[in-house]
Formats: sequence, C-alpha cells, structure tokens
Amino acid sequence: MTGAAPRSGRPAAGPGPVGLVVNPVAGLGGRVGLEGSDGRDTQRRALALGAVPHAGDRATTALRELAARADVREVLTAAGPMGEHAVRAAGLRPRVVYGPGGIGSGRIGSGGGGAEGAGRERTGLAEAGPGESAPGTSGPEEAALREAALREAVLGEAGPAGFGAGATGAYDTIRAVRALAARGAGLILFAGGDGTARDVLTAMGGGPDPGTSVLGIPTGVKMHSAVFAVNARAAGEVASAWLHGRDTVGVRDAAVMDRDEERLRAGHLTSRLYGWLPVPHVPVRIQQRKAGSTATAPDAVGGIAAELAVRPAPGELLALGPGSTTRAVAAALGVEIPLTGVSLLRHEPAAGHRPAAPDPAHPPAPAPPSYRLLATHLSADRLLAHLSRRPAHIALSPIGGQGFLLGRGNQQISPEALRAAGTHRLHVLCTEAKLAALHGRPLLVDTGDDGLDAELSGYRKVITGHGRTALYRIAH
Repeated sequence: MTGAAPRSGRPAAGPGPVGLVVNPVAGLGGRVGLEGSDGRDTQRRALALGAVPHAGDRATTALRELAARADVREVLTAAGPMGEHAVRAAGLRPRVVYGPGGIGSGRIGSGGGGAEGAGRERTGLAEAGPGESAPGTSGPEEAALREAALREAVLGEAGPAGFGAGATGAYDTIRAVRALAARGAGLILFAGGDGTARDVLTAMGGGPDPGTSVLGIPTGVKMHSAVFAVNARAAGEVASAWLHGRDTVGVRDAAVMDRDEERLRAGHLTSRLYGWLPVPHVPVRIQQRKAGSTATAPDAVGGIAAELAVRPAPGELLALGPGSTTRAVAAALGVEIPLTGVSLLRHEPAAGHRPAAPDPAHPPAPAPPSYRLLATHLSADRLLAHLSRRPAHIALSPIGGQGFLLGRGNQQISPEALRAAGTHRLHVLCTEAKLAALHGRPLLVDTGDDGLDAELSGYRKVITGHGRTALYRIAH
C-alpha cells in the first residue's frame, strides 16, 4: 500500500463488522504545549504537566453517533483503554480480539495478541445493558479500573488484579489492527493522530484483507493526514454512511502524512507523505491533507500585520497561533516567534516624545503600534491564566489545504481561553491566495466543545490585507 498510487471512487468493501483501536496517549501533549505525544519521555512529561488523556472520550463520541444512526450493537476491539473502555462507555458490546501486554480482564491469546495470537476472544458486557457496568463491577470500581489501565498504558505501571504491567506502544496498534482485520472487520476506526495513522499504514501493509477500510477519529495534535474525519461526531456519521450505503459510498485512498521534523529544524513547516490508506469517500466529513507551505508575499503579510496591529488597545494582549503566516505577521510587528506553539504578545503603550510647543494645527503623527513578546510555547493553563487577567485578542491562520482554524496543532487555545478572550476578539488571518486555494471549502473548527463550535460557525471576517477583509464561512 505504501508505494501504490492513490485510487479513488472504487466500490466499498463487502459487509463486515466495525472495529475500533484507540491510541490511549494520542493528543496527550497538545494542551500542555508539547506539540506532540510521540515517545515515552514526552508522554511522561505531559502527564507531569497535568495532561488529561481524551482519545477514549472522543472515540466514545464517535461510537455514540454511529449507534444513534445505525443498528450496531457489537464492536470488535482491543482490551482496556485501547478500545474496550470506549465501546462500553458508548453503551455497546465490545468483542475483544487483542490484549496488549495483559491489559484487560485476562490476556487474550498468546504472545501479547495479534492476528496470529488472538486465538481466544472475549465479549464484554455480556449481561449488562447499555451504559451499565460489567457484571460484578460497580460504577466506581469500573472507573478505578479504567484509570489504572490508562496509567498502565501510558507509564507501564502495574495496576490492580487483572491489569498486568506493560505500557502499550506502536506495536500494539499494529497488532490490534491486524487482529481486527483477521476477524473480518470491514471498517476499522482508529482514534489517534498522524503517528497512529502511520502505525495503521504499517499494519495494512502487513497482509490484512485488502477489502478492509479504515477511518481516523481525530484525537492527535497535528493531524496533517487525509484519513481523518473532520471531528469525532463526523467519524460516527461516516461510519454509519458506510454501513448503510455500501452501494453508494465508495472508498478512496487517502494520504498518510506527518510533520517533517528535519525541515522544521531548518525553519520550514512541511509534511512528508508516507503512503495511502483506503477510507470511505464522504468528502464533506473527511478532512483534506495539509498542503505544503509556500512563501508568503511580504506586502501581503505586512498588510495583514498592519491591520491586526491596531485591533488590540495599548496594554492588551495578543495570542498568536502556530504557522508560517502568523510567524511572518509577528516578524512584521517586530517580534520573533517560533513556527510551532502558541505565543503571547502585549501591545505596549506608545512612549514617543512630544515637541516642546505642540502645534494644534499640526498634531504629531501617532507612533506605530509596538509589541513585546511575553511568552512562547504556552500551555492551555498558562494561556488561560494570562487571558483571565487582562483583555486579550487571539489571531489564527488556517492550515493550508485543510482549512482548519482550531483543533489541529493549536489545542492550547482551549474553549476556556476562547471564551475568556471573547469569540468576537478572535481574528482570522489569511492571504487571498491561501483562501482561494480552498476552492470554496469552509474553514473548520474542532474545539471538542460542540456548543462553542456552533457559536463559531457561520460567516466571519477574515483579515487579508491592510484595510481588506473577506467574509468567509466557518463550519464544524
């Protein structure tokens, strides 16, 4: 699959159950400002900084949407936080076909699971109704077991009886996907980010049924790949459409991308193509791949910077999101910020001098706005603390090609931060060329807060130059 050319419009695979794999640590570093979650050291640091895993919750949201739209009662999955917990939380029955390192009530198969070792399946909630706990487990006990299993998945800590030691890793995702395909899953949902998508790509290249399709539930930080739904609910919608309309919903090969770290160290924010995965073709609900960054004309950036500079009053704050456009705008304001992370500036009161005998007929020209850098790589909590103490504005530029404004690479700008600043003080920065490259597709928001996403949706002014704005649609 990695070296094959992309195909589009082919019929969907034949009937088969839905499968689910969750990367429990996906997106862990986003809100704490680590810009990613790959690597055990990063995950430990994220937890130490107060990160709260949310991949399982977003997987549950997708499954609930699927269950509300289709007659789905059982989902093939992996044990514990790798899927079983999310399936249970959605009120569905998990059929566990893979057990990562002993997580779950009893090891599945031998050798840690996998397509070749998942010989014994386990059906969870065999006697429990929707939303209930498994037999013999009370609600608080179930919550404690879930928390213990989650910490085991991240840190490798031993939990209570039934939860062996051993953290999950990329190999578990690969083996779980292969186990689901071996059990006949027609559509495999995976909750994660670009790193997880690469693991799924590896699994699909290892010999599963070529008729198996996959779909990403976006729970990572960056998500430059085109294999993800635009949000968790949309993943449920797409899965339902796939189940109901195999004759009308086709499958196309979508790009698996990830950030090019070598180019980033050289000062360029670009993505690398790793291969292609078969995804249900529902264009409005599946995100586009990130387009490569192009050089921005200095006059266009200077015009945007001049227009933005006068929005915050002297003494007010300006939070800038990541990206090459916002970095160039900051440079035009006289401030150097990194390509990634969220930076905070303050509009400094003018300190220019006045002539000894001012002439009322010829007042001095106002000094150009001056900005000072306060902080870079802010976490969600630190940003909120600043925005709660002083009036602030937030300026973001959409991701090229995708059109995402919130929820991709800038999770530090949380719903709480947006409300603290006020949604009327959210400024969208985009060159006319970048808007035109979207070909009319809307800008997208995925904050994880349905109410806020709805509030932000609709038509909003986009700053495209000095004295120039465009009215453009935002959707979720």
